[in-house]
Amino acid sequence: MWLELQIFGFRALWSPFYLLFILILALGYFYITGPGREKGTEKPTPLQQTMFYLGMLLLYIIKGSPVDLIGHIMFTAHMTQMALYYLLFPILVIKGIPNWIFRKLFNTKGLRPVFRLGTKPLLSLILFNGLFSLYHMPVIFDFTKSNEWAHVITTTVILITAFFMWLSVFPPLKEMDRLSPILKIGFIFANGVLITPACGLIIFAGSPIYETYSQSGAWLQAMSLCVPADVLNGITQNLTGPNTFTPMPLIEDQQLGGIIMKIAQEIIFGSVIAYIFFSWFNRERETIDPIPSHLQSES
Repeated sequence: MWLELQIFGFRALWSPFYLLFILILALGYFYITGPGREKGTEKPTPLQQTMFYLGMLLLYIIKGSPVDLIGHIMFTAHMTQMALYYLLFPILVIKGIPNWIFRKLFNTKGLRPVFRLGTKPLLSLILFNGLFSLYHMPVIFDFTKSNEWAHVITTTVILITAFFMWLSVFPPLKEMDRLSPILKIGFIFANGVLITPACGLIIFAGSPIYETYSQSGAWLQAMSLCVPADVLNGITQNLTGPNTFTPMPLIEDQQLGGIIMKIAQEIIFGSVIAYIFFSWFNRERETIDPIPSHLQSES
């Protein structure tokens, strides 16, 4: 497939402008947390820096590397993008940003009510899973894939709700910490349950349900979101659809995409549950009063 993808050109494959955007974010983080850091604020730990920069690298892989182009050709790649973009990327960024930055954002007049409302656990749970499921309804999916602004706005709004959802699990501030460890575990289980219908619709469909992967006209319109118009117009006569680049039948690609999304979700959610449980267990163990020494000697 790689050789065939070369016809789309360097810009479509590697998105140099998006790479520049990622570098600006990384340099902004470096300056704000380093030379431009306010007095009295702590420098991020090596682990926090690693998490944030890994998040930036992951963001480029998802949205700027050839993975993004392949996501317009294979539904499997698209669902892999979705799993990493909404379920892993926000965690890396949240864990990589120092708490004092969240404090400044939370205390900003216009953002404070947004954070207070958006991080309410039940609301964030319903909004993220509801919007994610609606996005993958065939009519909405095909429309957003054919309109650049609709695609940008829709995916960005879902990403914001994903951040709010994960802030309920990894709250950087006391005001956001509304759930006990056991409720956080239940919160993750609820996410897994609510995201299942969308995956089930995709996995058990008896025929391809998305025109952007099955109809050549709709597919070419979707490709225009990531391929420059001059390049796409020059090669249109050689393209008939995703089958030009992959021999996998559309229905199998669609079903595999749903399976990958579900498996990735289970792995990420399972890892988060294990992290919460063992952090909770270790914290509770440290708070248990040790047996007095005189009782130990008597026994």
